[in-house]
Amino acid sequence: MSKKAVVLVSGGLDSATVLAMAIDQGYECYALSMDYGQRHRIELDRAQKVAVSNGAKEHRVVRIDIGNFGGSALTDQEISVPTAATDDIPITYVPARNTVFLSVALGWAEVLHANAIFIGANAVDYSGYPDCRPEYIEAFQTLAKLATKAGVEGEVIKIEAPIITMSKGEIIEAGLALGVDYSQTISCYNPRTDGKICGECDSCRIREAGFQAAGTPDPANI
Repeated sequence: MSKKAVVLVSGGLDSATVLAMAIDQGYECYALSMDYGQRHRIELDRAQKVAVSNGAKEHRVVRIDIGNFGGSALTDQEISVPTAATDDIPITYVPARNTVFLSVALGWAEVLHANAIFIGANAVDYSGYPDCRPEYIEAFQTLAKLATKAGVEGEVIKIEAPIITMSKGEIIEAGLALGVDYSQTISCYNPRTDGKICGECDSCRIREAGFQAAGTPDPANI
């Protein structure tokens, strides 16, 4: 019997890399994206391309509009996406986003009898989000064991975050080695109406620095 994994795919370079890693590890992958009320909806189109080109068995988009609550520049059109770095948790943090996403992924994983859930959380070159830290992943792993039929019966669904301690440059190098086409991905928090990146937000800066560290141009910008 083949092993299965639900992979959270956002359309960005991190999740594209993680999907390729899961497939390389022999998982039959079911890609899951969220329509959560985000202002940068182009990422859903990119997620579809990433899922198809990397060989996911299936790709589903689930609508859970946590954007109704506001509180983030990624969901509230009245809050501007910042262009200056900050030492605080930035306004681009979406409250409880990874908890909601992982919970939905956990439900699908149970239905599929999947062995694992893969998420592209990263605690090195990231924006300081509390739900991207190793201790958060460990805590959710405990929840997954306690809160599911599979966990109670001894078939724990593993929460995999393979890039969590990698730098952005290392992530890109790993993805290129696995054949990831980064031209299909977008990382920008505030893309223009023509789909081009803003080049000024925190995510754009981190991505640019990552490609520089990897010693290769960003194909999305060529």
